[in-house]
Formats: sequence, C-alpha cells, structure tokens
Amino acid sequence: MAHEFDRAYWDDIWAGAGGSVGDDDGDRPAAMAANPPNPHLIREVSRLVPGTTLEAGCGAGTEALWLASQGWQVTGADIAAEALTIAARRSAELGLSGRVSWVEADLSAWEPPARYDLVTTHYAHPAIPQLDFYERLAGWVAPRGTLLIVGHLNDAGHGRHGGHVTHAGHDRGAHPPAEAGVTAASVTARLEADRWEIVAAEETSREMPGHGGAPVTVHDVVVTATRRP
Repeated sequence: MAHEFDRAYWDDIWAGAGGSVGDDDGDRPAAMAANPPNPHLIREVSRLVPGTTLEAGCGAGTEALWLASQGWQVTGADIAAEALTIAARRSAELGLSGRVSWVEADLSAWEPPARYDLVTTHYAHPAIPQLDFYERLAGWVAPRGTLLIVGHLNDAGHGRHGGHVTHAGHDRGAHPPAEAGVTAASVTARLEADRWEIVAAEETSREMPGHGGAPVTVHDVVVTATRRP
C-alpha cells in the first residue's frame, strides 16, 4: 500500500490542527473538522431508536457529535490524539460532553469493553486490510444492533475513490491506494447470512466541496446491516 495508515501517518495528517475549526487559513485538518455530518449517516440513523454507539475512526468528532445531539450515548475512538483534542473541545463547546466519551485507540488491535447498539465508521483507514477492519467492527455490534459502514468505492480496481476530500485526509494530491477501497459486495460477503440481515448495500456518488472550495465527486460504499438475535 502507498500508505501504512499507522499512528505516525495519522499524527502527521492531524499535525498543526490545533487552530480554530473552520478558520480559512489553509489548515487542511481544520477544514476536515468543519465538514458537516455525513449524509449517509443522517439518512440511515433516522430510522433507529437512540442507544449506545461507537464511532470508529471518529477524527475530530463531526459524526459522533451529531449522534450525541440526536440522543445517542457515544464513544468516539480514533488513533490520532490531536483529532481527539479537537473533538473534546467541540463537545464541550456544544454542551455534549456528558453524552460522548473519547478514546485514543488503535482500532486494528483495540477491543471495546462492551457491545453497542450502533457501530459506525466513515472513511476510516486502519493499519490492517480494510475488509478485516470492517469485520472487526461487526464483532462489536450488540444483538439486534446496527452496523453502518461508509467507505471509499474501489470500482473494479480503477481507483475511483474520492478519499482526497474526505475524513481520510489524503490532501497531498494522491488518492488512497486500491486496498483502501471496497465494494458493497465485498463488504456484505464478510457478514454471514445467519448472523446479519442486510438492510442496505449500495454504491453511490455525490458532490462535496474539495480543497479550495471546488466541487469534487465522491464515490461511496454504504452498507447497513442488523445483527440477528
């Protein structure tokens, strides 16, 4: 892979991110932190009753804080300490500190202390193969709970991702490597039919502001599944 996606990589991505979120100063990490919640999350979670949730690879906490504002009790986990510093500051500013716990963790090795009613991730890349990571997340979902994966699309190996404008922070002019992308079929193949009901499995495209404000097309994989009792 072109990137190791280890702690050093993510610390480098978030280096210098301590400025005010949203400052128009060319601070790429601050721009990532200022992005709105992922629209796939808003759509898929609207049908669920709030409970406990894990946001895996939470970055600066945008999705975790949105979930908390909707009544969820949230654990936000990320490998980058600086990202979590921003997230904790934002939760305090929004009065949501009581609804969110922030955990610095290498999600390729960490084991949560409990299972969750919702486990979700948005463009997180760990230091293990992408599909192995998603399989780990599936093991953290409580019975009758929901798994929501939003990832980069790997369109038959053609590298049609869009990761350079998303939470993953590929801001050096390079797309994530092919191994960081998946397809809906490759994700659902890891979810055994006797344990999971697939609610949605789709590959979609949408536009969002890129670096400098120019619109960029992002190609997503979205999988929602419910764990059988």
